[in-house]
Amino acid sequence: MPDEVSAFPAPRAIVPIMETPDETTPHASTSIAAQSWAVAAVDPRYRAAVVDLLGALAYGELAAFERLAEDAKLAPTLSEKAELAAMASAEFHHFAQIRDRLSAVDVEPTAAMEPFATALDGFHRQTAPSDWLEGLVKAYVGDSIASDFYREVAARLDSDTRELVLSVLDDTGHASFAVEKVRAAIEADPRVGGRLALWARRLMGEALSQAQRVVADRDALSTMLVGGVADGFDLAEVGRMFTRITEAHTKRMAALGLAA
Repeated sequence: MPDEVSAFPAPRAIVPIMETPDETTPHASTSIAAQSWAVAAVDPRYRAAVVDLLGALAYGELAAFERLAEDAKLAPTLSEKAELAAMASAEFHHFAQIRDRLSAVDVEPTAAMEPFATALDGFHRQTAPSDWLEGLVKAYVGDSIASDFYREVAARLDSDTRELVLSVLDDTGHASFAVEKVRAAIEADPRVGGRLALWARRLMGEALSQAQRVVADRDALSTMLVGGVADGFDLAEVGRMFTRITEAHTKRMAALGLAA
């Protein structure tokens, strides 16, 4: 949704790496965002941070596929079941893109994902929806919070990794689908709005806590976020980043017709 994505800093322009006639090796740049993966990954700390980031994102996409496939069982109509099944397929395609990139840079995908499985599985257990509408809100709100975080970080990554991350964050169509169905349910029974608003606030708190725990547990990721690797955030900017994520959440709640 363009109005939400615009809340985040646009990726920096990719500066061409110049070569002289006698050189075939690109010059190093002080800006990671201006470099390719091949150049940036020479730094082992940066490589470790990106492997962590892609491992977390890959497992998140795999979990999204599983969850949407399960949510399809709760769909009240056959057409809605088919819609969710198509979205689940798109999430698996995103997972496959990251899996293939990890393999291409000589990283075993399962090993990259394993450190994040416990935290993400715990989040999904704690926020298991009780019905079809809660499932829609969870996918719309919860997945969007994660996407916001990855978009923030992507702006500071090398050009190849940034392109991949932004590609797999493309909307699968779930946003407009969720908004349409939730707003229709609230119109039919206004009491549904209060219950779903409480549910969405719980999801917001759980998602932010889970993201902070994941980053804190992974030294490479936390170092990158506070500016120790790549074009990282400083501590003040980390706070502003989470403020922007919260503001985007408020806009999504309004789109659903719910109080933030």
